[in-house]
Parts: sequence; C-alpha cells; structure tokens
Amino acid sequence: MAIDFPAQIAHLRATFAQIEAVLNPEALKARIADLEQQASAPDLWDDQDHAQSITSALSAATSELERIQGLGGRLDDLDVLVELGTEGDDAATLSEAEAELHVLERDLAAMEVRTLMSGEWDERDAVVTIRSGAGGDDATDFAEMLLRMYLRWAERHGYAAKVLDTSYAEGAGIKSVTFEVDAPYAYGTLSVEAGTHRLARISPFGSADKRQTSFAAVEVIPQIESTDHIEVPEADIKVDVFRSSGPGGQSVNTTDSAVRLTHLPTGIVVSMQDEKSQIQNRAAAMRVLQSRLLILKKEQEAAQKKELAGDIKASWGDQMRSYFLYGQQLVKDLRTGFESGNPDRVFDGEIDDFIDAGIRWRRAQQDGSAS
Repeated sequence: MAIDFPAQIAHLRATFAQIEAVLNPEALKARIADLEQQASAPDLWDDQDHAQSITSALSAATSELERIQGLGGRLDDLDVLVELGTEGDDAATLSEAEAELHVLERDLAAMEVRTLMSGEWDERDAVVTIRSGAGGDDATDFAEMLLRMYLRWAERHGYAAKVLDTSYAEGAGIKSVTFEVDAPYAYGTLSVEAGTHRLARISPFGSADKRQTSFAAVEVIPQIESTDHIEVPEADIKVDVFRSSGPGGQSVNTTDSAVRLTHLPTGIVVSMQDEKSQIQNRAAAMRVLQSRLLILKKEQEAAQKKELAGDIKASWGDQMRSYFLYGQQLVKDLRTGFESGNPDRVFDGEIDDFIDAGIRWRRAQQDGSAS
C-alpha cells in the first residue's frame, strides 16, 4: 500500500508545531543570549560552582535549540525528497523518504514526551539509588542487573553517569548503589522508574531448578542546586568515616576516605565512598542528603495539601514493573501495560519505550486528578 506522504507529513508538522509551542525556540534563543553574556564575564570562574551552573545551562539550552531546529530542517528536507521522488517517479528516492519519515516519527514522539515534563525539578540531573530487597543472592544480583541497565541506557544516549557509592553483597551482586546522571531532564525522565521492580526466573544460585522471585527498589531524586538553600545545621548531622570497600568487603583504600552522614532529626543516612578524598565524599554525600531533605519537605507539603482538600488518592503502587526470565520471557510495566518480549535488550539499556510510556501515563494521571 502506497504511503500518503502529504497526509503523513502534515501530521508530523502538526506535532512539530505543538512541540514548538511548548518548548518556545524564541525564548530559548533569548535564554542562550543571556547565558552567553554571563559566561563571557571576566570574573566568571572566581566562583567555580556558579560558573559550572552557567556553562551547563548554556550547553543544555543550546543542545535543545539545535535539536528543535534540526527536526524542523529535516521536515523541510523530507518535503524536498518526496517531491523529487514523485516528479521523477524514482522508487529508490521514495523508499529513502519513507525510511526518513519513520525515523522522524520516532524522533518527534521522543521530543513530544519532553513537552509532557513540566514538574518543578524535571529539568535537573538525577540521583538514582537501587536497593536489593527480598530474594537473597537473586535480589542482590538483580540490583546489579538494574544498575547495568541504567548505565547502559545513559551510555546509549551519551549521558554522563557516575557511580557515587556501592555497598557490595557478601555473595553475588550489590546491596545498594547510588549514581548520578548528568543530562537535560534526567530527573523528569528517570523519575518514572522509581518504585519496586520484580524479577522472576530460575535461580542460578540454588541447587534445584526452582523459580525464584526477587525484588529491588529504585529511588530517583533531583540533584540539589546551590540556589535551593536547604539549611542543614551541623548539630543535626552525625559524621562517620571509614575505609572504602569492594566486593566481599575487601578494603580498596588504605585511608578513611569514605563518609557516612546521618541526619539525626529524620534518620536519613547517606554514604559516599567512590570519590578519592574524604572532603570530596563528604561534599557529594551532603548534596544527596540535601536533595532527599528537599524531596521530604515537598512530600510533607503535598500530603498536608491533600489532607486539607480531603482528597487522598492512591497513585504509584509499590510494584511497578516485572521481569520474567523463564518461560514467556517478558518485561511488563504494571502501570502502563507496556511490555517487551526481549528482556535481554531491556537489561542492555533499551528502556526508552518503557520510560516514554511511563511519562505519558504520569501526565494522564496528573491531568485526570486536576480535572
């Protein structure tokens, strides 16, 4: 069946127009001009934290504008390609146009998802913590599988990801791990991965060929920024220092460079051991602690508002995704219904479709509760 290029391209242009209306290229240009002016200040690097935030914001805004303009240019090029193929009755050119049409559909859908992220912190970098749950060695192994999945996802997109702290299990895998992802809208994107993940498989650690179910929890918080001003009095923090350890508890550092911060009023504990010095680990731990306190504050405010409104609704369930590695070989998101029959590809970082479905689901939930 021949493709109706005019109708398809018209649909893509309508989608692109909606994206432009939300992302506002003219406003982006004005923001870039302002950031460029700030970045050219001779005393910019007198305050390195401020300088880093300015240059990072400039890079992100420039990339966003280039991406929007690039999609618009590709739509124009597609029009030309279709015209050439049609006028010359050139099957090869029309086949090339069809391939580009499908790629543009995918890329526009991905950018359209970006327009659905309008949360207070969605633009920020993300700090992700994975903790093994029930299931023994299978659970700690599952936690490590999830870590690889997210790191491979970041690698596929060219996003910077850095492991901040790892607590290794005595047997296989990890008890917990914390890492950060430095990318535009990293928090808004990865926040839909938060929740309890379940793995069902024939255990490689047992003597009998029995199905084992194990669990891992994923927590996603936005990276704290200096402008947030979360005050944490020294008297509220207990600081412990210890030597960094590797798999099996093996010491990997001859000095007490690892740091554990305990926030006494809330009981929140943050450990960091992957930086080279105690000072760096303490600074990284403090950033994560401040992020968690910021989230806690906002959650308490939201809970109070819901209570005052008398409208308390269940939203995110504990178990959000199941991974089946026996029999049917399936990964299924229990909120959106989206599924994949290729767990190997999912664990290799191909989770964009799950994330996109999650973002659309979350927006639908928000729109429904607002109506």
